[in-house]
Amino acid sequence: MAADKKKPQTDDERRDSPRVPMTFLVRDVGQRDAEWEERDGDMSLGGIYWRGKTAPHGTEVDVRFRLPGVPKELRARGEILRVKAAGVGIDFHLRFTELDVQSELAIARYLDEWMKKKK
Repeated sequence: MAADKKKPQTDDERRDSPRVPMTFLVRDVGQRDAEWEERDGDMSLGGIYWRGKTAPHGTEVDVRFRLPGVPKELRARGEILRVKAAGVGIDFHLRFTELDVQSELAIARYLDEWMKKKK
């Protein structure tokens, strides 16, 4: 009797939440006088992804963004987990490390609504 071989899971199959397109403002932690840089990428419940041409100076960044239907701008802090050169840009994968409960709930509702519209 042959043992069942499991197919390795892809990143998409391991994700607990969908990724939706989003525009973010990003800056290095501790750079209060630095300009916020706009980045296009996607967001999930646990973090964000974006592609850029230059890397932040450290591994922690502050992030700001708005969600449709949410009156206030959401702010979070995150840790860059992966950096990968990709053609003419660099891919960044960030995990939220500081995100208040109300913001996390707003993200969860937005992702849920986005998935319902997609079906």
